[in-house]
Amino acid sequence: MIIKKAEYLISGTKFEHFPKLNYPEFVFIGRSNVGKSSLLNAITNRKNLAYTSSKPGKTITLNFYNVNDEILLVDVPGYGYAEKVKYDRLAYGKMIENYLNYSKNLISCFLIIDSRHKPSEDDILMYKFLKHLEKQIVIITTKIDKISKNELQKNLALIKKTLNLETNDLVFCVSSEKRIGIDSIHSYIESKVSKIE
Repeated sequence: MIIKKAEYLISGTKFEHFPKLNYPEFVFIGRSNVGKSSLLNAITNRKNLAYTSSKPGKTITLNFYNVNDEILLVDVPGYGYAEKVKYDRLAYGKMIENYLNYSKNLISCFLIIDSRHKPSEDDILMYKFLKHLEKQIVIITTKIDKISKNELQKNLALIKKTLNLETNDLVFCVSSEKRIGIDSIHSYIESKVSKIE
């Protein structure tokens, strides 16, 4: 997939705020500070398209990005950030649930997992929730440049076991910083879009 155009489109918290473009959508879901924004920047080949921060919990709305006037990439608030008050966490959860339930153009859910750590309870709950909604799930493990190849293989096995992945669940291993695995995600998105056309 050649990125000719990538731009921030709109942010929103309610369905009526979301864009009415009839483009295929790919949503990025994961824990706070797992590297979603960095991954979005790497995929779109833009340095600062999605705002990155060392402090978790910065994304508080659903953010929509237009790529090539063909697809929408959707960044959602990270979950599992302990300092968010309970009301906020519930509100964010409802916002994500509404989007997942009502988006008619959603193609795939990218569930982002830090390759260095065992999936959290929140990761497991999100995976099960997406399965319950019968969504297409793609696991993306980030920050693979931070660990050795042996550690990565061990952690991948642990991630698959912990999430109880099914045989048809795809797993991509990436480093946003080193751009490892980005081409594979491009190819995946391209293959999904080409099936629609």
